[in-house]
Amino acid sequence: MRAETEPTAPATTWRPPRFWLFLQWLARFLMPILARVQVSGDVPAELRHGPLILAANHISPFDPIVLTVATRVRRIAPRIMATGGLFRAPVVGPAMRAAGHIRVDRRTATVGDALQVAADAVKEGSVVMVYPEGRIGLDPNMWPERGKTGAARLAFASGAPVVPVAQWGSHEVVPYVTSFKGIARGAARAMIRRPIIKVRFGAPIDLSDLTPGVPGSAQRATERIIEGLTETLAAIRPDEPDAPRFVDKTRPADLSRRYRRRG
Repeated sequence: MRAETEPTAPATTWRPPRFWLFLQWLARFLMPILARVQVSGDVPAELRHGPLILAANHISPFDPIVLTVATRVRRIAPRIMATGGLFRAPVVGPAMRAAGHIRVDRRTATVGDALQVAADAVKEGSVVMVYPEGRIGLDPNMWPERGKTGAARLAFASGAPVVPVAQWGSHEVVPYVTSFKGIARGAARAMIRRPIIKVRFGAPIDLSDLTPGVPGSAQRATERIIEGLTETLAAIRPDEPDAPRFVDKTRPADLSRRYRRRG
């Protein structure tokens, strides 16, 4: 990828706070109560400590916990770009800030600031995790939707490689509508069934022929990221190519951003 300026080695490398490393360990320790997480694929050793962008699909409010476990398995401690609502929560908010995660205030005048904060973080040597779809996907078959250009613009601004991370099964633990009753019911069901949640790290996405600032480059990069994410997801749900077996009845259907796979 031809960035506006050639990426250089960071003067200081960002180090994950011990509190965030502890939360990763705790999540991996407690996860077997609810589900069995199977992690496949890997991230090259030279990229695990950054600079790196992880682009993940989004199917459930439980996804961040699943990815916390999966990245712990692969010895990665990413800074997660998360909605500002989490940072305003009484207990979760201070934990998010202490862990070094990045706040995104959607639908506000300052939403663009998060991209610059994330780009600076990557340049400092961080691994940053983003959801390129920009929301929990509402495709009825639960394939990735057409993405927003934020992940592509972050890659252009930082010059960092992008690795897709696909997950499947978290929707069986926590439903789309996160009422207390719904969460309790989902958790109780999961404790009995202990569903298998699969996470796969895909191959880095090639954006080397795209030039930042050229009209259409961000959109083409976004399409490649979503395509790479879709291919990575296809590898862990070969027995559910169409409609998922488990249907979350709280999830509304929206076809307005449906992505058509190549081929």
